[in-house]
Amino acid sequence: MNMAIIELRGVKRHYLVGEITIKAIRGIDLNVEKGEFVAIMGPSGSGKSTLMNTLGCLDKPTEGTYVLDGLETSKASPDEFADIRNDKIGFVFQGFNLLSRTSALENVELPLFYDRSGSKLNPKKRAKAALVDVGLGNRLDHMPNQLSGGQQQRVAIARAMVMDPAFILADEPTGNLDTEMTLEVMSLFQDLNDRGKTVVMVTHEPEVAAYTKRVIAMRDGAIVSDTPVKDRRRASEDLADWRKAHALLAGEEGES
Repeated sequence: MNMAIIELRGVKRHYLVGEITIKAIRGIDLNVEKGEFVAIMGPSGSGKSTLMNTLGCLDKPTEGTYVLDGLETSKASPDEFADIRNDKIGFVFQGFNLLSRTSALENVELPLFYDRSGSKLNPKKRAKAALVDVGLGNRLDHMPNQLSGGQQQRVAIARAMVMDPAFILADEPTGNLDTEMTLEVMSLFQDLNDRGKTVVMVTHEPEVAAYTKRVIAMRDGAIVSDTPVKDRRRASEDLADWRKAHALLAGEEGES
């Protein structure tokens, strides 16, 4: 029997802009079970960013409840809220958000410095293991400007994983990447998910959502569809095909 990592019940988020109330999300019910890989999609203004901020414990609902891995977040104090965010959620952003003058290893160690539980021992060892896990065991001392965009995103994913969070929350994680790097990153997400990690990803790209298992579409602050992905693609296979095609193309250009 699966366990719900995310449970939203009647969640609303309203903002007051001057004298106008903006209803960003309007009474959302949502469950995400352990081991799912979910894409959240929708046009600008659909409420997907507000939903992401709620799921990421960056904002609290105006109404409703959000239970994250068994914890009711709306009742948490500011310090408890911050601890939940650091312990339970691994963030991956479009812009990588790496410290430019800090090595890959030190970037991955960073969340461990905010662990007030004292349960995450040997931060350097944990960070190194996380980088090895994403295929960057030979890039520990490299600075971000010495890494490709795909490698930088891999460092960001290792940083997200180092606390062993309840789930990974990825915001347009391939938005700054070319096709090859996008396929590399999606292959890594699929691999992590295959090993049991829950992933929730916000994306506007249907071709990227095709690598997930479930697509939630939003419009006007509400969920308008929630469907399993049919004919799910494997990013590793598409990456191999892409590289093969480009190797053949390069060979043809070299002969001409």
